[in-house]
Amino acid sequence: MAISAQMVKDLREQTGAGMMDCKKALTETDGDMEKAVEFLREKGIAKAQKKADRVAAEGLAHVVVDGNKAVIAEINAETDFVSKNENFVNMVDGVTKHLLKNEPATVEEALTQAFDGDAENLEAYINDQIAKIGEKISLRRFQVIELGENEAFGSYIHMGGRIGVLTVLEGTTDETVAKDIAMHVAAINPQYVSREDVSAEEVEKEREALKKEALNEGKPENIVEKMVEGRLGKYFEEICLNEQAFVKDSDQKVGDYVKAQGANVKTFYRYEVGEGMEKKEDNFAEEVMSQVKK
Repeated sequence: MAISAQMVKDLREQTGAGMMDCKKALTETDGDMEKAVEFLREKGIAKAQKKADRVAAEGLAHVVVDGNKAVIAEINAETDFVSKNENFVNMVDGVTKHLLKNEPATVEEALTQAFDGDAENLEAYINDQIAKIGEKISLRRFQVIELGENEAFGSYIHMGGRIGVLTVLEGTTDETVAKDIAMHVAAINPQYVSREDVSAEEVEKEREALKKEALNEGKPENIVEKMVEGRLGKYFEEICLNEQAFVKDSDQKVGDYVKAQGANVKTFYRYEVGEGMEKKEDNFAEEVMSQVKK
């Protein structure tokens, strides 16, 4: 039986499953809508979609390095308990290695790629894991990087996967130095490598804020400009990696330390699980009362 776009649309609206999953379910059941719904339920796909509106802000950041390629990824779950589950940990490792091997450009592309094993694609595999583990799971972000000549990776995982960092240094192949920088990035959380990376718009916005702050303090206008430039230097020390005091030797800045090794920081990625996501705050008392009132 030919499966029409309308049939796929109707099944998708009924179950919340993905378009490709709906088309496959209808094909497997010869267009029988009821059997297609049951097919999706048995596969755990419909169940997975019901969890789609839940907040998954826990999980793990993970880094895999293989020769001159590396990947950093964040995969989320709903609870910290599940993020420590062996099955979830293994799943994160498997998905991250898949990303490194296939090098998708976006999360959307990654989910449609064929996945090793029984699953049709990565999205189907994740849905299978949702059904088994019982929580919403999502691939939030990732970055695949390839080294150039005379470059080194530095990777560091903090708090069992709460924070993951991947750095790239150029001018050296010393992974120890690169890892030192990764540990610093995990601890201090810089936003940029150097002040040259900060946009002129952001610098001007901060300069204006500092100027108003100085004037509100009653400082004479003739010295405000010098004060602002001095405070702007402090601002760069807060947000720029090269300007920061090195955590392993606070007497020197990170940029100076790296330069002394004959290198410089090319880039870095720092993933902190759940950052920028709105986390659900559970209220146990309200939950109990809601059950009592039923």
